[in-house]
Amino acid sequence: MSKLVILGFGGYGKTIEDVVLSGNLFDEVIFLDDKSKDSKVFGLCTDFKKFINEDTFFYPAFGNNNLRIEWINMLLSEKAQVATIIHPKSYVSSGAVIETGCAVLPNATVNTTSVLKKGCIVNFGAVVDHDCFIEKGVHLCPNCIIKAYNNIPPLCKIEAGKVVLNNTFKTGEKHNG
Repeated sequence: MSKLVILGFGGYGKTIEDVVLSGNLFDEVIFLDDKSKDSKVFGLCTDFKKFINEDTFFYPAFGNNNLRIEWINMLLSEKAQVATIIHPKSYVSSGAVIETGCAVLPNATVNTTSVLKKGCIVNFGAVVDHDCFIEKGVHLCPNCIIKAYNNIPPLCKIEAGKVVLNNTFKTGEKHNG
């Protein structure tokens, strides 16, 4: 029986819970949070070590990109399994690379020869076209479009509905294809 422990009971945490439950991605979902006393919250975020086992995965559901990456690194350093959330109603090409701690939400697209580095969010309806390199901790907001041959910088947030034209961002990273 697989369990997901979501760190953070805010709006993004509740969104991840909904995505996971609607996609039947885990058998059980619980939260850790430093402020909420909701019945779904089983302790503080720093209590995560109590839950580490072979059937439990963790997802730091923090909208703050830097904080999300810090938590992924902390979880990995403690040998916790960090979940990668890919909803079955998204499209992820078999030629794409999705690293640990990413979330690809419903109706999102990650096209061929694109890379999502650790801890990225591809929100509802967002599109990553072919040959893009999305650095760690990037949040692609709902319905934004990253057209081909872009290298989005680390910890960047691309707002809802924005279209990033071909070759707009170049960070010196090579494409994987």
